[in-house]
Amino acid sequence: MTRRRYLVTGGAGFVGSHVALALAERDCDVVVIDNLRQGHREAILPGTKLIEADIADIAAVDAILADGPWHAVLHFAALSLVGESMREPMRYLTANASAGIALIDACVRHGVPRFVLSSTAALFGMPNRIPIAENDPVRPGSPYGESKWMIERALFWADRIHGLRSACLRYFNAAGADPEGRLGEDHHPETHLIPLAIDAALGRSGGLSVFGNDYDTPDGTCIRDYIHVFDLAQAHLLALDQLDHRSVTYNLGNSSGHSVLDVIRTVAEISGRPVPHEIVARRPGDPPVLIASAALIHAETGWNPRFGQLDDMVRTAFAWRDAHPNGFIS
Repeated sequence: MTRRRYLVTGGAGFVGSHVALALAERDCDVVVIDNLRQGHREAILPGTKLIEADIADIAAVDAILADGPWHAVLHFAALSLVGESMREPMRYLTANASAGIALIDACVRHGVPRFVLSSTAALFGMPNRIPIAENDPVRPGSPYGESKWMIERALFWADRIHGLRSACLRYFNAAGADPEGRLGEDHHPETHLIPLAIDAALGRSGGLSVFGNDYDTPDGTCIRDYIHVFDLAQAHLLALDQLDHRSVTYNLGNSSGHSVLDVIRTVAEISGRPVPHEIVARRPGDPPVLIASAALIHAETGWNPRFGQLDDMVRTAFAWRDAHPNGFIS
């Protein structure tokens, strides 16, 4: 039996590298395309091929896809900072939506049969209910969310007209690290709460800012949905299997969120160190609670988070960050 081949865009980044690892552990041939502006060469583990290129380079993408056959393309390459997208909307719509749609078109032209999109639950904006279901109204509250929605719509039409089956996975906050310590989270600058809290505990930053403590939540701080990156990778693989039959769209979540103070307390417990922090003014537009429902993917694939507890996410994230004080650059 011929080994299946996969192209992973953005596979040197946080989520993409963990999915590339999960595919390799399925005994698949994995090729990563990444421009390394946000990803890391060191995140490409032995046995996976890296092509340093930008997905906006149509000639490069065409040359890669021409070297088929490919079982699927899994798409992670994107700009991903909501706040930055509010300052630079056209940059996000070009880098994410335009390049993503061009990639879909290239897949159609080269006969790629399956496409998995790492989408976002940010396309729901201010949701009407919690947890958020797949059929809830889509109202992106940022150009970042809008850019992902535009790609989802392009995939809808690529399936309807060209038969390109696709899976769109919508989630909020990937967290944690490879349980075996091979990969972890290394962003520059870092904007995610868990690594920022860990850095504060390790004395690598001046402290953590907590944006408001007067929300309508049990401790007054915002509640957010976190998914361990290992479980996220497994969800991508399960969704990929569904494409043997049909296109799918899934929201991913843990069904219960954690507040900012929950994260701070857990980091302090796991690290054995206090987390210096201060309460500052709210950020405009922050909803009190954001949690996505995973009921549909559970019903259709049996997906259940293996590392669903906040302790699991913080423990693996702390172990990797403590062992890699400079990230992937040792």
